[in-house]
Amino acid sequence: MRTQSVGSTMSSFTGDALRGSCFFLFGFWWSVKYPLMYLNRKLNAEGQKNLCFQRLDVFEGTVKAFFALAGILAEQFVPDGPHLSLYSVEDHSWVKLGNWQYTTMYFFFGLSGIMEVLSYRLKLPLGLDRLLLSVALFIEGFLFCSHNYNVALDQHLHSLLLIAIFGGTLCALLEVCLRDHIVLEIIRTSLFILQGTWFWQIGFVLHPPWGGPGWDQTDRGVYAFLNVCFCWHYAAALLVVAANFAASHCYNQACQLKLEGIDVELDIGCCLRKFNRRSDPVLLPENGLDEK
Repeated sequence: MRTQSVGSTMSSFTGDALRGSCFFLFGFWWSVKYPLMYLNRKLNAEGQKNLCFQRLDVFEGTVKAFFALAGILAEQFVPDGPHLSLYSVEDHSWVKLGNWQYTTMYFFFGLSGIMEVLSYRLKLPLGLDRLLLSVALFIEGFLFCSHNYNVALDQHLHSLLLIAIFGGTLCALLEVCLRDHIVLEIIRTSLFILQGTWFWQIGFVLHPPWGGPGWDQTDRGVYAFLNVCFCWHYAAALLVVAANFAASHCYNQACQLKLEGIDVELDIGCCLRKFNRRSDPVLLPENGLDEK
């Protein structure tokens, strides 16, 4: 039994860039959403989630399911893709297992998005959406662990990526019980941004968009630099999260000042209306000094 091709057609700069863009967009979106949710909970005495944020969760799950479906179609129906064929009877070989691995990864992220939508629509038990997200991340990491890498540099790059993947898996799993925990949400957000930027880095290292061979895998200095570069990527992810948190705080303060100003104007208006009602003109007697 042979395998026609283990590598994926999407294992190219375009494929890595698309995956990286998806993870980065979700991480960047969360870096704005979660601080706003946290600040809203602090202002809300009852601590309930705003209806607007609940609807955003539904929209987010829909977008995630759409991206997953687009990824599945891209992996299966590219010109030299498997086209939903897993095993070739004529050649007695597996067909494009690399594409099937990415298809499986996208499928579980699609399930995570669908669960987010159903959790709101059907009022499912709280935490199921985070559980499915944790499972999707674990499946992603498991598939990359068992992936057949062509070169040692490729394996090293993806082994660094596993740190972000399994770190996000742990955070999402903890959020099943510790719901709306801002620290866990921020860590998961930063790890998603790290995944996004590191996928782009993998594309530049293995498949330079300007053509030519990838980086020299025999140079040990390349491995040392990539380790340092991975730390820089995470530092940049933390800076993005911190900047968006600060921007969200400033926006929240500005909105609060506007609301306080409106309340003051309403209070002054009410006082003036009450004063006008109380200050009725005093009628003096018509027969005053004239009678004298």
